[in-house]
Amino acid sequence: MSTTTDVIGSNRAFISDNMAGASPEIARAVAAAAAGHALPYGNDPFTGSARHRLSEIFERDVEVFPVSTGTAANCLGLAALAPPWGSVLCHPDSHINNDECGAPEFFTNGAKLVTVPGDDSKIDPDALREAVRRKAGDVHSVQPSVVSISQATESGSVYTLDEIRRLATIAKDAGLRVHMDGARFANALEHLGATPAEMTWKTGIDVLSFGATKNGAMTADAIVSFDPALATELAFRTKRAGQLASKMRFHTAQLDAYLTDGLWLRNARQANTMATRLGDGLKALPGTELLGSPQANILFCRLPQQTTEGLLAEGYTFYHDRWTPGIVRLVTSFSHTPEDIDQLLDAVRRHTR
Repeated sequence: MSTTTDVIGSNRAFISDNMAGASPEIARAVAAAAAGHALPYGNDPFTGSARHRLSEIFERDVEVFPVSTGTAANCLGLAALAPPWGSVLCHPDSHINNDECGAPEFFTNGAKLVTVPGDDSKIDPDALREAVRRKAGDVHSVQPSVVSISQATESGSVYTLDEIRRLATIAKDAGLRVHMDGARFANALEHLGATPAEMTWKTGIDVLSFGATKNGAMTADAIVSFDPALATELAFRTKRAGQLASKMRFHTAQLDAYLTDGLWLRNARQANTMATRLGDGLKALPGTELLGSPQANILFCRLPQQTTEGLLAEGYTFYHDRWTPGIVRLVTSFSHTPEDIDQLLDAVRRHTR
């Protein structure tokens, strides 16, 4: 039987893309940052370079606040946008609704998450149009304040630029701000073939949680604000939350390397390509059913119980029976290869007979 060490050492890990290690370029950048001395709290050349690169890729000056987790990025970003009596409108499948352990409510000092439905884990515009007006001005109710969208979504779907623009327009017309959870930002960007600017501020995004950890970094994500007026508040909130790292260069060296020579896009392209290969292979196998319309690096499928048990016995790891019986989630990463995918498909084939 495979041990935990065997599973991590093999490429049979499909629980999440955060199981993958770090890109060699990023590991080397951290090692380089460890040499010598540098000013603390972001006053170092690595942080300056990362901020410059982010402004370059977004085609404008942006405010950047490196953090150690996506939870911190999401919740501090939302806290700068929503008052304590406000509500954050999000999809029921969103990470902030299901996987943040109440952190959005904690960091916003009480703002309420209000879910807005839609197919493929994407907010439906008509439902949002109703939600932004619900009890607006009623002192007895939380006030709609922020719309948060996940790009890519928790089911692997991706909002088109027109879809983002439409939701942002509905929000802005009602006086709301717009936040994007970009834990898999690069995966969505690669799928669309868009520019970072087109997928954010040009379509109405105010604050972005810029994810890197799931795509080759070690411990680095960032809050990116497109509104300079939020800079002071975000700076103080980041410090107050314990996210102003004294040796920030170890975060920003990762981000700097991540954005150098297109590494972040190559990693995302590899993860997406492996998901497409896996999805196409599963669709061709009798007894399996691919669910939804995966467009990034996450897919859901229905497998017979014997297949799931057989894969687990071989050391494959993935989420199963977390949603409904028979449904499994498979997530590919930049570290997966075509051989890894073909081996998984062969194992599914053998255990589905």
